[in-house]
Amino acid sequence: MTKTEQVQAAWVAAMKNKDTERKDTLSLLMAALKGKAKDKQAPLTLEEEDGVIMREIKQTREAIESAAGREDIVALNKSRLAVLEEFAPRFMSEEEIMTVIKEVLGTLGIDKPAPQDKGKIMKELMPRVKGKAEGAVVNKLVASLF
Repeated sequence: MTKTEQVQAAWVAAMKNKDTERKDTLSLLMAALKGKAKDKQAPLTLEEEDGVIMREIKQTREAIESAAGREDIVALNKSRLAVLEEFAPRFMSEEEIMTVIKEVLGTLGIDKPAPQDKGKIMKELMPRVKGKAEGAVVNKLVASLF
């Protein structure tokens, strides 16, 4: 079952339960997913669906930050964020990321990484963890090696 199908099933359940807040959030997410598929003119891959969901989560977090002082908007966006995070991909733990970093270091033949090696490490590492780990966490872990 694709994420789009999961969102649609949850939307139908929210409608049956008369949960309008959840239904509205799922409607927005479904529109974003279907819009992306329409732009692509083909069904979305799992990575593309995850990318759309993460973009919606990022926009909702930014809306929370920019609505400081407006408690009604903050509360609405926090409830939306909770619904969106149900469909977010599971990210790798720091231990899993460190395992991949060690593999990359082995591939590159770097025993003791130095700050000037960061670019080479990140260039090799990021394609391996794209969509599976947050860039800020990866960057922090690579920086901790120096």
